[in-house]
Amino acid sequence: MLNKLYRWSSSWTGTIVIVLTIIFFIAQAFVIPSGSMKNTLLIGDMLFVKKFSYGIPTPRIPWIEVKVLPDFNDNGHLIEGPRPQRGDIVVFRYPKNETIHYVKRAVATGGDIVAIKDKHLLLHPKEGNEFVKANYPKENILEVGDKLWVIDPYRKDHPGIHNDENVVDNNLNPSELFNMMPIIVPEDETFMMGDNRDHSNDSRFWGTVPYKFIVGKPWFIYFSWSEDKEIRWDRVLKTVETLEETVDFEKFKIEHQEGIY
Repeated sequence: MLNKLYRWSSSWTGTIVIVLTIIFFIAQAFVIPSGSMKNTLLIGDMLFVKKFSYGIPTPRIPWIEVKVLPDFNDNGHLIEGPRPQRGDIVVFRYPKNETIHYVKRAVATGGDIVAIKDKHLLLHPKEGNEFVKANYPKENILEVGDKLWVIDPYRKDHPGIHNDENVVDNNLNPSELFNMMPIIVPEDETFMMGDNRDHSNDSRFWGTVPYKFIVGKPWFIYFSWSEDKEIRWDRVLKTVETLEETVDFEKFKIEHQEGIY
């Protein structure tokens, strides 16, 4: 029996079936295409996406994006799973064109209220004021009316999040980068933002991401090289969590391209 299984797995048919099974249900390679997640993830980082983080997405043949099975549950997932949590980095399909993959950070989930004031992210979690008091330091809490808001809730734990001081409100940049009126995130949807806050094309511009478009979570970087094709050995085989714990982001050289991406 084992010999037959070995011979089958060594055949072209067996190899293709095994590879597709891994891609469909376990992990898929993904290359960071833009600088919207600097300095947490960099252009040229090649990582595996853990596809079972939020359930199992409806399988598609990679590159041509053809669905192998129908969307039986009408939620983009063959097997439903947990939803993204606040602070997660998430790989998802761009809601305006689901053949394109994006990677951003989940900053608010269903029922949360989120706003932006003078580039600061403001969050009122759906759990309410007592939750805010119990989970966030006083210096990060702002009271407006009957609601408590958390100011920049993710910067302490995720040091790659930053703003570009050269992007100023001079009518040349999108107003969404500076201010956004409070919005309630719809249930089963996620508000996404890039860590490179002033250069990220995200939910500020095209809205929240429904669960049906969620693909998975970055697993680890299997290879990384710069735009000059220099291998970044210090990032190879590292998880995002490891990078956030070990990289000195204050000494990180930040090079910004103009615009949002």
